[in-house]
Amino acid sequence: MAKKRDTFTIGIPIYDGVDLLDVAAPYETFNWMGQAWAEKKTSVLLVGQKKKVIKSRDKFHIVPDTTFKKCPQLDVLWVPGADPQALEKTMLNCAFLNFLKKQSQKARYVTSVCEGAFLLASAGLLDGHQVTTHWAFIGCLKLFPEVEVVDGTPRYVISGNRITGGGISSGLDEALQLVSMIAGEQVAQSVQLNMQYFPEPPFTQTITVSPDCTIKGMAKTIKAVSKQNCGK
Repeated sequence: MAKKRDTFTIGIPIYDGVDLLDVAAPYETFNWMGQAWAEKKTSVLLVGQKKKVIKSRDKFHIVPDTTFKKCPQLDVLWVPGADPQALEKTMLNCAFLNFLKKQSQKARYVTSVCEGAFLLASAGLLDGHQVTTHWAFIGCLKLFPEVEVVDGTPRYVISGNRITGGGISSGLDEALQLVSMIAGEQVAQSVQLNMQYFPEPPFTQTITVSPDCTIKGMAKTIKAVSKQNCGK
């Protein structure tokens, strides 16, 4: 009789205004990992505060698999970014932040892509870590005094068990790196091949990062985050 495999669980908390590719890219990547990884079963869960339809930034409808209260302990917590207004609202959502805090206590990896770093930072989960985010938000992320934002625009940054990704499509590179760290390079290469992820973009550009926070209202929101008491 075959030995029952343990389940490796990855959770992606989603909320109105979320960036679709921040969710879809890792969701597909990790599910491909599940097909290639013989050692453990893989479960990828979309988690919502309530089990109701969530509209992405571009109005794509997503239904959570479970809720914050019913979500099992995650091995990987992957936090996506969003439209700035939705992001700021979620930064002040104690239920969301408490979910991140609770799951991070035992998660093997605590990760974000794009502006998802702001949600981890709002929960105090990036204090003392080197991080990155979408190039347009770098100046704003530097307003968190205990967070060290690295120079430049790397696709992702690894700092202990914290992994933060750059803007939106960076999640593809970040997720593949995470697959390698979880299941090994051979599995990651299998996933890369199945996805035919060998990018040859039609254009190249230079990113110019402003040292200042250029997102209206973000400084005020970060200040409010520092003063709020979520009770847990």
